[in-house]
Amino acid sequence: MKKVLIIGGSKGIGRAVIEKLHSSYDIINISRTRPNLFPEGIEHHSCDVLSDELPDIESIDALIYCPGSINLKPIGRLSEKDFKDDFEINVLGAIRVIQKYLNSLKSGNDPTVLLFSTVAVKLGMPFHSSIAVAKAGVEALVRSLGAELAPKIRFNAIAPTITDTELAVKLLRNDAMKEKMSERHPMKAYLQPEDVAEMAEFLISEKGRRISGQVIELDCGIVSFKI
Repeated sequence: MKKVLIIGGSKGIGRAVIEKLHSSYDIINISRTRPNLFPEGIEHHSCDVLSDELPDIESIDALIYCPGSINLKPIGRLSEKDFKDDFEINVLGAIRVIQKYLNSLKSGNDPTVLLFSTVAVKLGMPFHSSIAVAKAGVEALVRSLGAELAPKIRFNAIAPTITDTELAVKLLRNDAMKEKMSERHPMKAYLQPEDVAEMAEFLISEKGRRISGQVIELDCGIVSFKI
């Protein structure tokens, strides 16, 4: 059974990924807190990946880095610290984890790394400047490391549109806002965490073994189509 290290699996997309994979993979989760009702058989380490010492793991086959942020403000209200905080959690945290577990991945079977971006990198969206800048760094990291470490380790990212998680609660806080958000997308829907988890499973699986350096847009048509 392949071993998957998930960073930030306590909630949102990370939690959905764990629930999708736990029956077929040996899973290790690192997050600040252990959530209630975790699936059985999950090895958990409570730590902050930005500041705490990360646990040693001898060998892993996949690394999935899920932490992110949605910091939506007009440019006049964004501080330098806002930009630094978004860059730290989305980019520097991923780099720290990749560097820590690089040798562990090299010891794995068809090792792969999966990160997360956002449709806001390609689709100009008001109030998204800080998160878009950070996630653009994630996409650059995927392509750079995919090239540097080919063919040994694959690197990919998923760029979802808005997903119904705790991070997006302010944007989906009532039925009217949910309906409006659905109507904005050509496919008349936004994402559920399970939708993203299914793509994550594909990308780390044998079926995705020839895919590297790619940013997969799960956009419900909002980037790809103009209707």
